[in-house]
Amino acid sequence: MILHSKILGDSNKHILILHGFLGSGDNWISIARKLNPLGYTIHLIDQRNHGRSFHSEKFDYDLMCEDLFNYIKHHNIDNSILIGHSMGGKTAMNFSLIHPKLVSKLIVLDTSPRGYPVLHQNIIDSLKEIDFSVFVTRKEIDIELRKSVNQQGLRNFLLKNIYRMNDGKLNFRFNLKSLSENIGKIGQKIESETQFTREVIFIKGETSDYINESDKVMINNLFPNAKFYKIPNAGHWLHVDNPTDFISVLLSLI
Repeated sequence: MILHSKILGDSNKHILILHGFLGSGDNWISIARKLNPLGYTIHLIDQRNHGRSFHSEKFDYDLMCEDLFNYIKHHNIDNSILIGHSMGGKTAMNFSLIHPKLVSKLIVLDTSPRGYPVLHQNIIDSLKEIDFSVFVTRKEIDIELRKSVNQQGLRNFLLKNIYRMNDGKLNFRFNLKSLSENIGKIGQKIESETQFTREVIFIKGETSDYINESDKVMINNLFPNAKFYKIPNAGHWLHVDNPTDFISVLLSLI
């Protein structure tokens, strides 16, 4: 099965964007519209169990790399700039180490190769409490989520994953059951006996601790040509917290 995507442009130069956990390619449409005029075809890809892509009980980075490889071959892409945020950054790093000839440049957004503990269990637990036979509007779901998810921005992000099925009932686009069962794999450490020696750019949010100074040893071991940039006044969701500076930096690096 081929991953779902939204594609902007028809150039033979490609940028592939991979979203983070519980996200989708649609989260990156405003960024894609900024990149598209530079003469690239932009692929906003839904990873497995997310967005409109297929659901599966199986979920790990080896599989997501295989999904991406199949997508690239399906679209006859020889090489591309690969951009990934958070979980998408983990997929992108793994993929570049496995298929280095298919990636001309790697841009990793606010994550590193190190292992992370489970960080989103409270969100998963809150989502599992949503009963779509009881809550029939997004407003009702927002009110229910407010009990455990304080940040309005995060709730808005989660609510974007809700859609109305053919029978009129609401549901999540992501595969909540599989993601819940496999949540421990999201922060998995990246290990490889090989290096990706082409240009790699790590961009972090100023107030985020997903990339710290101690990570740079591991990063340089895997990506010896890594460069580092910081977005001011931004946390882990750097492209949302400070879109102006984020887009400015990203455009200067493409």
